[in-house]
Amino acid sequence: MKKILTALAIAFIIPALTVRAQNSPYSDDERYPVFGQSSAPEFIVRQIKLSTGVQLEYTEQGDPQGIPVIMLHGFTDSWQSFVPVLPYLPASLHVFALSQRGHGNSSKEATSYKPEDFAKDVAAFLEQKRVGPAVIVGHSMGSTNAQCFASNFPALTRALILVGSFAAFDKPVIHDFKKVIDGLNDPVDSLFIVEFQKSTLTKPVSAQRFQAIVEESLKVPAHVWKGVAANWASAGYLNSLTNFKKPVLIIWGDKDAYCPKEDQVLLNNALSKSTLLVYEGTGHANHWEEPERFANDLIEFALNLPANKK
Repeated sequence: MKKILTALAIAFIIPALTVRAQNSPYSDDERYPVFGQSSAPEFIVRQIKLSTGVQLEYTEQGDPQGIPVIMLHGFTDSWQSFVPVLPYLPASLHVFALSQRGHGNSSKEATSYKPEDFAKDVAAFLEQKRVGPAVIVGHSMGSTNAQCFASNFPALTRALILVGSFAAFDKPVIHDFKKVIDGLNDPVDSLFIVEFQKSTLTKPVSAQRFQAIVEESLKVPAHVWKGVAANWASAGYLNSLTNFKKPVLIIWGDKDAYCPKEDQVLLNNALSKSTLLVYEGTGHANHWEEPERFANDLIEFALNLPANKK
């Protein structure tokens, strides 16, 4: 079965997703690190049982009186997706990086992986932590969940930062990717995961960082991969986002193999108070490739928001 999945990945995903990264500066060693237990920088990691029934893993930093920031990772990642960024963020930002349901060391529900389910978790988290309206930062899947959250919980949303975002999922590369996902079984093939995460990058990250990324994806069981992908066809929030009148920062890498420029333009046009930043030469995971720049853009955006109306 693993050979079949690898063949499918090569047939469907790898040609479509790596065509833009053929001139990547990675060496084979950097692209294919030795698997093993990696150690993330030291963060205080906690668990919280939410009113939605799930238990979420998260890390928290910054002044409790600072501007609340919620960070939502991409597909099969975890809170550790933001490890490269967190050290650059000041104490004036009260940051929570979550492992969303089904991911990292959060609970793996049998069902319920619609963006609305993820959004309800964020709302429950804010309520239970007694945190006011927050800046919601979402990457990839997390960006879709952030769009859903802002559409359904605008009073809890102070601003949005959308990173590597989809306006819709009706794209051949996504259809092909879902075909492969539908054939996954546990344990999900590690080579498949390596190729998937490899396809999100254009610039190099360290071998240790890439290893940690892969190890977090290995925690995600096949039913979660399938559960998230099953809801892609119905996920789209452009119409509802036209009613969202708060500041939005859209960050996109022009070598993104998943999210085309057209999606960024659609989002930018739908959102009345949005700014589009283009990172030249970066891929889908630009916060991994240029974490300091990403952090600086986040800081400038968050610290210059209009005063929060109580």
